[in-house]
Amino acid sequence: MDDDQLLALCHRAVDAVPVALAPIEDWRPRGERPGQYAIDLTADRAVLEVLEEAGIGVVSEESGVHRPDSPLVAVIDPVDGSTNASRGIPWYASSICVLDADGPRVAVVANLANGARYHAVRGGGAWRGTTRIEPSGCEALRDAVVAISGMPNRHLGWAQFRAFGAAALELCAVADGTLDAFVVGTHAALAPWDYLGAMLVCRESGAVIGELQGRELVTRDHGARRAVVAASTSTLLGQLERAASSGVPTSAP
Repeated sequence: MDDDQLLALCHRAVDAVPVALAPIEDWRPRGERPGQYAIDLTADRAVLEVLEEAGIGVVSEESGVHRPDSPLVAVIDPVDGSTNASRGIPWYASSICVLDADGPRVAVVANLANGARYHAVRGGGAWRGTTRIEPSGCEALRDAVVAISGMPNRHLGWAQFRAFGAAALELCAVADGTLDAFVVGTHAALAPWDYLGAMLVCRESGAVIGELQGRELVTRDHGARRAVVAASTSTLLGQLERAASSGVPTSAP
């Protein structure tokens, strides 16, 4: 399967989610485990149906691992930010990233509330719809607007912070310059389906992304968790990593 075919497959998988959710009037009922909603399971079934027809492997937040020995594996979060979705907060997404032997190859992250859609192909840049995107270029933490997932133990030296509740979209917002950086809070971490799609979007846009403990971000392990940090520039990333690791605010230029 070539890149164009993989990208089209990812778009079809994401397209299936709003179709599956449309008949559901009440998005608040819980699912089968803590933190899960019934809409997560409905969306997961819709995405799996598309991917199973293609015969590729899957690592899903909701249903686990399917066909793990496949040379192509799609890491999916059918509804990232499902608590937002259940409460009518318009910031939730579907995220899919196809991995091959060399890592992330194709990704689509779609804001299900407003239709905005990001995509990236390895070596081909990053896009929001038909517009190529790039990060803000911010280099000073003291000037940065930073998204957080989980609370840091103290102010890290940013100009302002935001906590939106859907990490895939926050990372894509770093990629397109809406935000300057993203960081997980103290004792917080993201699963692969939370960040892999947006990680490829960030990298292809020119944004930089890392892990606060130096661990490899690319993983197919359903149980893996990572302390993800991203920024518009390597200079800003370094400042944010130092601040988050030490817990001490920084005003370095």
